Amino acid sequence: MKKFYVASSFKNKDTVRRVSNELKNNGFIPTYDWTQNERASTIHDLKVIGQEEKNAVMEADFMIVLLPGGKGSHIEFGIALGQGKRIYLYSSNDEVNELETTSTFYHLSEVEKCIGSIEDLIETVTNRQTV
Repeated sequence: MKKFYVASSFKNKDTVRRVSNELKNNGFIPTYDWTQNERASTIHDLKVIGQEEKNAVMEADFMIVLLPGGKGSHIEFGIALGQGKRIYLYSSNDEVNELETTSTFYHLSEVEKCIGSIEDLIETVTNRQTV
């Protein structure tokens, strides 16, 4: 089965866990669960976590980014994009299509925007990745 990585901000860790659990229940394999980490308290911790997250993004077959995301999730987005991976960009609203809040990179062909509920996102990913 395909491997995945979910990126988002630390404040969204419950939603990240929910998405990961649903995908695991559908047979997908997570490459890393960063939600198990505490906030880094040293530069060494940041380095270790950063390397684990970089490796996880590179190992994944596809990636999900849950907005709002922070600096790290956007860097992970860039790594995945540079690797040519499929990226599912989730937002509960249409902010990804508003000029004031969007990014040029959100509109590239490797990125599939998923707007709506978490259930819609899970259904989209499951259907697209099992074809």
